Amino acid sequence: MTLDGTNTWVLRAPGESLGLVIDPGPLDESHLTRIAEHGPFRAILITHGHHDHVEGAARLSRLLGGTPVLAADDEHGEPFDGNLGVNDGFDVKMLSTPGHTADSVCFLVDHGNIRAMFTGDTILGRGSTVVAAPDGDLGSYLSSLEVLTAYPSVLMLPGHGPAQDDVAVLARGYLAHRQERLAQVEAALAAGAETPEQVVDLVYPDIDQAIRFAAIFSAKAQLDYLHHKNREWGTEAEGLDRL
Repeated sequence: MTLDGTNTWVLRAPGESLGLVIDPGPLDESHLTRIAEHGPFRAILITHGHHDHVEGAARLSRLLGGTPVLAADDEHGEPFDGNLGVNDGFDVKMLSTPGHTADSVCFLVDHGNIRAMFTGDTILGRGSTVVAAPDGDLGSYLSSLEVLTAYPSVLMLPGHGPAQDDVAVLARGYLAHRQERLAQVEAALAAGAETPEQVVDLVYPDIDQAIRFAAIFSAKAQLDYLHHKNREWGTEAEGLDRL
């Protein structure tokens, strides 16, 4: 589910002594030591609270002598008001992009005429993102994708998978994919499906059984969205939050 693993991004502007780390990743001592070797850093930034992004943050902070960890959710770091301002050659702004998780954010970083969007798991470099009930919310996710369509020709640096040239193009593609999938779920409901498991049987008939659980969580989020959209009772379910 993490493709080739979690991307940790290390930023330092030419001629500057302090840099930034985005998503230090899991608690892997050799990986964290390699990051620390590129210090010092002004801050460690977190895109969201899933363990494959944030688990190593506290340990990295200690390795660096107390570099602050900044996150939207204070469970994972110091509260961040959304704007680091211009420091160390960068202008960093946090965009609230909930949906994959309630605390998901993206970081827009400007350096001179170079601009990049660090998307965490909101948009991946390959494939699609899981939006799983209850922490994931499909309505919020669709709104977040709309936000990202406003940044054409901005380099996208995701939490998983390769970099992509244009975050807005990816966001529009994700929106189209989600709308197509919702149409398939609605067709499954019309065909008699009532549970997430039944939806998966109809919409994802060839899914690898090893990741069927993720499809079921996604189907729960899709049903919740459709039920609320139609002013019906919404589903409540366990999910991938804090997994």
